[in-house]
Amino acid sequence: MTITQLKYVLAVAENQNFTKAAQKTFVTQPTLSMQIQKLEEELDILIFDRSKKPIELTVVGQKIVRQARNIVNESERMQDVVDQEKGFIGGDFNIGIIPTVMPTLLPMFLRNFTKKYSKVHLKIEELTTEDIIKKLKEGHLDAAIAATPLEQDNIKERPIYYEPFVGYIPESHRLFEKKKISSEDLDLDDLLLLEDGHCFRDGVINLCKSKTATQDDSFQLQSGSFETLIKLSNEGLGMTLLPYLHTLDLTDTQKEKLRYFNEPSPAREVSLIYNNSELKMQIVNAMYDVIAGVIRGAIRFQDVKIVSPLK
Repeated sequence: MTITQLKYVLAVAENQNFTKAAQKTFVTQPTLSMQIQKLEEELDILIFDRSKKPIELTVVGQKIVRQARNIVNESERMQDVVDQEKGFIGGDFNIGIIPTVMPTLLPMFLRNFTKKYSKVHLKIEELTTEDIIKKLKEGHLDAAIAATPLEQDNIKERPIYYEPFVGYIPESHRLFEKKKISSEDLDLDDLLLLEDGHCFRDGVINLCKSKTATQDDSFQLQSGSFETLIKLSNEGLGMTLLPYLHTLDLTDTQKEKLRYFNEPSPAREVSLIYNNSELKMQIVNAMYDVIAGVIRGAIRFQDVKIVSPLK
């Protein structure tokens, strides 16, 4: 049994196809198939049910894959041990960031991080929370930045900052004249939301749930971006909620439509998350320190109430 064979097994399990798995692992399909067959013969079991389309894991194969993932992760830790012993911070680092955090946070820390840690080769992907969790568990991401808590087994959450929700209210709206708003003022019937799949949307719905828990399916206007929500709001089609960092780049005219919440302000918890295996922790720690240092100057709110993104 070899680490390479286990990596081939994981590739087939994730792609459910021998050809795609071979492409992902940069070998020919006959080579990959032969190595997996050797492993099956050594263990005297079938890992994959090849009669199914797409290919499926057998019952014992599911257990083999779980163990294989642990073994591969532990094998990769060897290099981490060496790097940490040498004090080396470098190498490839794959990180996922949710869409409602990416455009505001990334420009704030990326230049500082790459300048300070020039030997780290970052690969950054914009991913939904669901995809982030899946890729972390499969070992395709080293870390991610997402709204928490997520309550996922085998994933650690390290809060970086707490970002308040801010109301964006057009002049024609019933709440425009209020200097500050509260969650009790919100009504899902006139609240513009992001499309389903965004955790910020789920947080907004949770904020309103105590008042309008049954109206989750009644929305007519939804969008994939805050910019579109702002434009719809400017047309008098309703109010919306924005994460605080997104309000910093608004024009002076747009900022006149912002309304902050009474304290404790509802806020989302944004965390650096990573697998329990804690691979590449020297890079995770370096990234945390850089982001935390930058964000302290941008968010000064202290009295906040965390709103969960969980449905």
